[in-house]
Amino acid sequence: MRHHLHCTALAFALSLSLAACQAQQGADQGTGKGAADAAASAKPAPKSMPTQTVASANGPVQVTEIASGLSHPWSVALLPDGSFLVTERPGRMRRVSADGAVSAPLGGVPEVWAQGQGGLLDVALAPDFASSKRIYFSYAEPGENGTAGTAAAMATLGDAAITDVRRIYQQQPKLEGPNHFGSRIAFDGKGHVFITQGERNDRPTAQKLDMLQGKVVRLNLDGSVPSDNPFVGRKDARPEIWSYGHRNMQSLATDPRTGKVWEAEHGPRGGDEINIPEPGKNYGWPIITHGINYSGLKIPEAVGTSAPGMEQPYHVWEKSPGLSGMAFYTGHAGSKWDNSLFLGALADSSLIRLSLDGDKITGEERLLKELTSRIRDVRVGSDGKVYVLTDEDNGKLLRLDPPAG
Repeated sequence: MRHHLHCTALAFALSLSLAACQAQQGADQGTGKGAADAAASAKPAPKSMPTQTVASANGPVQVTEIASGLSHPWSVALLPDGSFLVTERPGRMRRVSADGAVSAPLGGVPEVWAQGQGGLLDVALAPDFASSKRIYFSYAEPGENGTAGTAAAMATLGDAAITDVRRIYQQQPKLEGPNHFGSRIAFDGKGHVFITQGERNDRPTAQKLDMLQGKVVRLNLDGSVPSDNPFVGRKDARPEIWSYGHRNMQSLATDPRTGKVWEAEHGPRGGDEINIPEPGKNYGWPIITHGINYSGLKIPEAVGTSAPGMEQPYHVWEKSPGLSGMAFYTGHAGSKWDNSLFLGALADSSLIRLSLDGDKITGEERLLKELTSRIRDVRVGSDGKVYVLTDEDNGKLLRLDPPAG
């Protein structure tokens, strides 16, 4: 009888651990299988754009629904004419007009590995987009025998298709499994592009310099390796690497005040963090972490929250909000949101606003909780308005008008 009770209790505990793991993995930037696939047709502009007012610490915020019916939209780029370029994780890229009309999927997008957390990911306008019409995008690229890895490409944006598609980065080696692809793209204004990725849920790879998983990489805009990258010339390290020891980075942005690149990454169960990655530095995962395994047990490789030769997080959340998307709000002196950093939150279903004093984080508030939606991406327009994507079967593109000054 005692043996029977012990086995029953053990089975119950294991089922709870499995449920917790599955729930957190969903919050950890994935979505479950069975998500409805959006129709590939175009969607006309809505007759009217629904609006609502939500509360914030600085006063009312007006939220306008620009477009809906997007299938797990992952990234939005703001085009100079007031329209938008949106990626959907199942592998489609669409234009959305300023009045909310959604185009049919653009042609020319390469095959993506749209399983688990993989698919079509970030999209960003090239620094010279106004003249070149070039875009950069990242995606999960299929490999042999069911493997996949993060990749990035550049292309020319047309009205109905992207052309001149050229892959500039490929994560090697490709691994099995559906999780932790990252990925975000940012430019430093000095001729370089930064690309983040995850460690593919294979923790030790983040510490291996001969593998690209769990690394921030830095390339020239054409995809070549800069000669001053920190590991150039080392036979035991990949020359693309800028920093390492990262878990799963789905937030990346350049501070326009300083030119510094900031990234944020998912911890496991707890320990989401912000870093300002510096060349050649080790950010610790999985050796140091503020999180634990989804089962409630410690990370097997972890020695604690610090270790010699490993960097401390710039900012850490002990309870994971599930960070995805990042944008600086600066240069708007009349706005109550000036000098802020916005981050989408998947698990917390909110938009996080961090107040900044220089590089120092001085406060935090969480917006859009009323929507109960996973916030996948956030961008700031030159007009001072904030744009977000909700990660759902019926994903939405929203515009936030900040509190009146």
